[in-house]
Amino acid sequence: MFYDDDADLSLLDGKTVAIIGFGSQGHAHAQNLQDSGVDVVVGLREGSGSADKARAAGLEVLPIAEAASRGELVMVLVPDELHRQVWEGEIADGIAEGKMVLFGHGFSVHYGEVEPPPGVDVALVAPKGPGHLVRRQFKEGSGVPGLLAVQQDATGNAHALALAYAKGIGCTRGGVIETSFKDETETDLFGEQAVLCGGASELVQAGFETLVEAGYDPQMAYFECLHELKLIVDLMYEKGLAGMRWSISNTAEYGDYTRGKRVITDDTRERMRAILGEIQSGDFAREWIAENRAGQENFQRMRAEQASSQVETTGRRLRSMMAWIDTGELD
Repeated sequence: MFYDDDADLSLLDGKTVAIIGFGSQGHAHAQNLQDSGVDVVVGLREGSGSADKARAAGLEVLPIAEAASRGELVMVLVPDELHRQVWEGEIADGIAEGKMVLFGHGFSVHYGEVEPPPGVDVALVAPKGPGHLVRRQFKEGSGVPGLLAVQQDATGNAHALALAYAKGIGCTRGGVIETSFKDETETDLFGEQAVLCGGASELVQAGFETLVEAGYDPQMAYFECLHELKLIVDLMYEKGLAGMRWSISNTAEYGDYTRGKRVITDDTRERMRAILGEIQSGDFAREWIAENRAGQENFQRMRAEQASSQVETTGRRLRSMMAWIDTGELD
């Protein structure tokens, strides 16, 4: 693990960092670096709705190609599915020898969507948390832990420079683990698909639907299977599985030990291994790339279907009555 004392932020003195994109991660990286005293420019496409937000934060906004040319360090934080298009069309020509190209996720490099030229440093700095948390914890004086990987060290200084960048966005406050583009990409995709997003979402919906189909009030089902999940996850986050089990009732703990394995079975584990195999072989990446090149028809259909499900409509109604929860529109 690398911490603040292991990183030298002064390595960024006199250098311009170009942040390409101002979405979930981009806004946090750009503002945290600016607050750390780093010279930052933001690269956005023509007509981007994020431009006014970036300018309101006191950041200089440039067309992507101009920002890439200006930056000695260029961090690519547009969505994965846009990397190849943006790289080939607007970034690549501005990447001269001696520069550093950074990524917040290894997907496009690991699967060959982006191929940086020789003569440049290529590294990954990936906070292990969503951008709003990266920004909030930085402002609070703490930081989200992160991962660091060096794919190409043309200058001999790539590791130290990437670590300085990680310090600039606050990751070394929480601790930075060194890894590889391959391991970061494959573990990140697996965690999202099998546990954090795909697994958790399906488990919540299956529990909700089981109670509703048995005749229970959808509002009760929502509270039991979705709302209270945060309480349990917060305990896991703070104290681990053992600490969570210490905090719940003995009845709940006994049910955990005796019933959990009936839900997550050997068959579930085998399916998890199959999902990991699809990630390792590149099958998932090829599927997602093809989906985007075909216009995202299936993706958009699934998004609309899920947004109108009963658990979502029930949740929106209940959350509107909870003044302490931010129920604003997603941006």
